[in-house]
Amino acid sequence: QVQLVESGGGLVQPGGSLRLSCAASGSIFSIIAMGWYRQAPGKQRELVAAITSGGSTNYADSVKGRFTISRDNANNTVYLQMNSLKPEDTAVYYCNVVFKRTVVIINTYWGQGTQVTVSS
Repeated sequence: QVQLVESGGGLVQPGGSLRLSCAASGSIFSIIAMGWYRQAPGKQRELVAAITSGGSTNYADSVKGRFTISRDNANNTVYLQMNSLKPEDTAVYYCNVVFKRTVVIINTYWGQGTQVTVSS
């Protein structure tokens, strides 16, 4: 059983910062990619940032220059540093991990979500 434990969400003032973390554990052989998605009420879930095992990163245009995704490969953990937060960043943020359970079996798991609220 693979589990993703998310933390770091909360309430922050506009212009403030938060750091999200997502730790993967369980039957994981290796991680292919990890990413963060978000979904606001009434809105479609969207990719915020992703990072591959090779270190390549991808960001949504709306967060580019403000958010930074990083990995701790030894601990199967992904982070999302969010700076200069805006009210439109308010959403539930979900961690996603694409991984190999064995050398040939690829699975994907979602975290439970963590609420980020940017408001004065």
